[in-house]
Amino acid sequence: MTEDSRKSGLRLELAPSERPGRIAFHMVRWGLLVVLALLTYLLYPVAGGSDVVNVGEVAPAEVIAPFEFLVPKTDEEIARETAALEATLRPYYGLREAEVDTALTIATAVFAALDSATTAAELVEAAQRVGVVLSLEQAEYLVEDGRRQAFETAVQTMLRRQLVRGVPTAGFRDVERSPEIVIQRSERGEVEDIVPLDSVFTFERFQNTRVTVHPDPNSGVGDRVFVGLLNAVFRPTLVPLEEKTEASRQELRASVNPIKDTVRENERIVDANDVVTPETYAKLNALRTELFRRERTEGNLEGTVGQILNNALLLALFWVLLMLFLPDTYGSLKKMIAIALLFGLVVIGAAANARFIPGAGPELIPIPYAAMLVTVLIGGRLAMVTAMVLAVLIGSQAVYGGADAVFIALVGGVAAGLSVRSIRRRNQLLVSVLAVTAAFLLAGLTMKLRYELPYTSVGLTAVLGGVNAMVSAALVTFTLPLFEGMTGVTTELTLLELSDPNRPLLRRLATETPGTYAHSLALANLCEAACNAIGANGLLARVGCYYHDIGKLKKPQYFVENQAHGANPHDKLKPEVSAAMIRNHVREGLLLANEHRLPDAVKAFIPEHHGTMEITYFLDRARSRNGAGEINVEEFRYPGPKPRSIETAVAMFGDSVEAAIRVLEDPTPEKIQDAIDYLVRQRIEAGQLDHAPLTMAQVTQVRDEFVRVYEGTHHNRIDYPTSTGGLSSDWDAATES
Repeated sequence: MTEDSRKSGLRLELAPSERPGRIAFHMVRWGLLVVLALLTYLLYPVAGGSDVVNVGEVAPAEVIAPFEFLVPKTDEEIARETAALEATLRPYYGLREAEVDTALTIATAVFAALDSATTAAELVEAAQRVGVVLSLEQAEYLVEDGRRQAFETAVQTMLRRQLVRGVPTAGFRDVERSPEIVIQRSERGEVEDIVPLDSVFTFERFQNTRVTVHPDPNSGVGDRVFVGLLNAVFRPTLVPLEEKTEASRQELRASVNPIKDTVRENERIVDANDVVTPETYAKLNALRTELFRRERTEGNLEGTVGQILNNALLLALFWVLLMLFLPDTYGSLKKMIAIALLFGLVVIGAAANARFIPGAGPELIPIPYAAMLVTVLIGGRLAMVTAMVLAVLIGSQAVYGGADAVFIALVGGVAAGLSVRSIRRRNQLLVSVLAVTAAFLLAGLTMKLRYELPYTSVGLTAVLGGVNAMVSAALVTFTLPLFEGMTGVTTELTLLELSDPNRPLLRRLATETPGTYAHSLALANLCEAACNAIGANGLLARVGCYYHDIGKLKKPQYFVENQAHGANPHDKLKPEVSAAMIRNHVREGLLLANEHRLPDAVKAFIPEHHGTMEITYFLDRARSRNGAGEINVEEFRYPGPKPRSIETAVAMFGDSVEAAIRVLEDPTPEKIQDAIDYLVRQRIEAGQLDHAPLTMAQVTQVRDEFVRVYEGTHHNRIDYPTSTGGLSSDWDAATES
């Protein structure tokens, strides 16, 4: 068996349209490769683009401009220039003289309403109707003869004299910060004046001029009345022109030149061993950007095809390995999509690191995540190749710098894959984090000794690698269920969690069906030993056997292992009804498995451990009862399917053997071997192994392991009455439920 088929416990069966050799079968899988190659090309600058040395570092070599190019300003520089220009912006205001007439009309209406009142109380109510707030004291003051007429004249005089000057709303100086504004004298905008902010006739100045026309300036009550009336009828005649101001602002922004400098062809940008200044850094960065742009847009077809082909060939090595050596993985479209998705996530993650983390090195490439996940899902061998291919694919990109990056990324990825090969609990991922961190530490030490770098570089490599390992372990924990669902693979971590006796279904088995639970435990130990002996997945066999009879929870009293002596409800039922009761535990088990979301690999044990075997005990009873009458044998047959994996085939053998040995009288080694031989041969002759990838040599090994386990062991079990023909009917009853 291949490593990945042992992980899943299921043999791959391809539909006719998906058999290797069909064009569509391969096109889909290699199409995933093309998508990955294009994605890598789009996310990374082309190989050969100049590496930018940071400000303050020493340039390793002379850089000469291969062509003329522009050096753009940085976003910060453009923002500073834009802010400086916007500080000179003169906001636009419009003079609206027509509002003077509006204010006068309102004033006339207000005083007409006030004149209708004859008492102070009526005056308060009349004022409220027209939007004027008067206290009773103010109303008593204003109700006196002649005062309303005097205040009306004063208000109208104020409006005629002052509003034509252009008065803005209250608080104008609080919101306007520009030292000058532009006043548009007409709505068409033919006349515009630039006016200092201090010369604007504000609302506050408008109110202060009331003393020139005040009818009773020495009265505090009268002054408050005057101010209230002015506020009620005031209409601003200087209004902001926001669209005009915004258009002016956009013109200022557009006037900012985004170009800082021009580098001529053959101009020396930096000399070898020169310290890189901010200006030099800007030129080097602009050169790399221009190289990238030309590669993408100027029809450099050869360079583009070469880069894509470089990516595709690296990925093709991986694809060919899958096709030739891991056909189960290559044949499963779900697994191939999951692998492509995983590769894509790593490529995107590495590109994001390079773009958003200044000076990001290969220590942050998430290859450890991919290696851990592939090890847990498929196997350690494939994880090693995964780490190698991704390290070369990403580390060779210009942004990461080539061979040294490949080396560091490869060391971390391989260490990650090796560290989780024997993982049996999720908290063991912490050990993996330490192992990966140590690997990065050694890689950093290698770089230090090779290039005579400071020891701080070793610590930095270890710290960044440790961060990568911790993030990778966390991502594995969170994304493993997603990839299990995508691939249909049930990992050892999940199987171990399902083997916990405190799981709800196992607790119910132990308390509600103790006989079935004891049988399941014995069967689990038996099948695990047999599967381990032939190199199959012993853990899957054990867990599958724990759950293989959960359908008996529905009606446990109808199954012999859960019955007390002398209490057999089948004695009162027709054989057809009894067979239906027995057969239905498969359907009930599948319903419970779906309800509790058991993985497909575990769920397969429920129907496949019986296959399509006949329920012989009740079939014989029906024949005895009907005599020569016709019997529908299908009513006495399990629905199947037949076993489709080594583990479920072993469970089929083990289920019948474990039940039969319990009722075997005087179980000598010879009797045990004869019983096991009979039961195994019976199922082979019934064609139950037609779909199971189990060789006859493996069948012999399984049988020998069963014999080894049961020699000298005897388990009592409640017997059914003996019937005639073949082995005793207690075997039939015991082995068929």
